[in-house]
Amino acid sequence: MPAPLPLPENPPKHSLIEDVQGFSIALITTSIGLVIINQLGFITGQTAGLALVISYLTGWSFSWVFWLINVPFYALAWFRMGTEFTVKSAICVTVASVLIAQIPNWMTFSYINPLFGTVAFGILAGYGLLGIFRHKGSLGALGVIALVAQDRFGVRAGIVQLGFDAVLFAVAFFLFEPTRVLYSLLGAAVLNGVIAFNHRRDRYIAN
Repeated sequence: MPAPLPLPENPPKHSLIEDVQGFSIALITTSIGLVIINQLGFITGQTAGLALVISYLTGWSFSWVFWLINVPFYALAWFRMGTEFTVKSAICVTVASVLIAQIPNWMTFSYINPLFGTVAFGILAGYGLLGIFRHKGSLGALGVIALVAQDRFGVRAGIVQLGFDAVLFAVAFFLFEPTRVLYSLLGAAVLNGVIAFNHRRDRYIAN
């Protein structure tokens, strides 16, 4: 086999129009996935999972809870990740929150098979998050916290995120029916699998 091509020292950057179309597709895809998991009454990991749990327990709108949870962390993201990442993430979270609130008015489901819906959520949200990552944005405050913990305490960011999800799902077993949580774990596994298999810096080199 021929040797792999070396990565360029200065990879091409996304233009504004490329960012707009990339985020648009990614946010619509992710939001549809989150609407599906919300309508099924399941949860997921990370910041969206925490917002879903709070929404189910309080009856508050998932879209508003998701938006509010992220607000306090923008200042931290500004200092840790920079202006571009923070602004793009704030826009992504806001647009996603609006879409999550509006999509049920534009598209309804009379029935969603739990197994299919869970897998569909993982695929849709996984590929949507890939698009958001590739355009230097995010949909969750937890990633910033994980990076800060890595810098200050030497704990790998991935371990921090995994630990958060483990605690979240452990608590969920005490709050919800076991079957509901097991379906949720499947959806989170599919989502993380999509990202793990496809989020490769050596294959995607644009900024």
